[in-house]
Amino acid sequence: MLQRELFDILEGTADAAFAVNEQGIICSWNSAAEKTFGWTKREALDKPCVSVFEGRDGLETPVCTEHCAVLECSAQHRPIPNYDVEFLTRSDERIWVNISILVFHDQRTGQRLAVHLARDIGNRKKREDLAQRLVGIARQLTSLPVASGTFGPLSPLSRQEGKILRMLAHGKSPEAVAQELQITRHTLRNHLYRANRKLHTRNRLEAVLQATQRGLI
Repeated sequence: MLQRELFDILEGTADAAFAVNEQGIICSWNSAAEKTFGWTKREALDKPCVSVFEGRDGLETPVCTEHCAVLECSAQHRPIPNYDVEFLTRSDERIWVNISILVFHDQRTGQRLAVHLARDIGNRKKREDLAQRLVGIARQLTSLPVASGTFGPLSPLSRQEGKILRMLAHGKSPEAVAQELQITRHTLRNHLYRANRKLHTRNRLEAVLQATQRGLI
């Protein structure tokens, strides 16, 4: 009864949602999951999760395997952080989603279910890829010889401003920088604003380029 209530709740969510039991078998699949992944409920239910998805991470390392890390963490009562994964849809299209895991423990039956909530992050990944390509171009530009004496004086960057620009120069997205430094996006924007003022630049890419050329990061 409790599982049925859970599945009814998942059916009403806007996120793609599916539940996997301790054996890795899909036992719930909502309408949003059908729309996102292309598999109908009839096609997905009672199938091993690994046979439906070919999930992999940003390094193309398989995430969906017979030895599922999510199920292992669930069985050992360990916290499961959100993670990004690239899934293969029924139409052989690869899409990026962010997965949140909710572990449901049915006290009556003792069964544990790993509920997967999936949000499409394709646009975010495209922005991150573009940012990394731009950073690559900036690195090439900074490798070009620069005439001595062409830089005017400027106010020194703070330690946090330098750290942020250094992380951006290594291809990290602003979201990843804020998360790693445990600051809000608003605080990150303030640091970038002050860095741009000091470097006489107009955006974060120019700031990274200018700071690299000056040897500040």
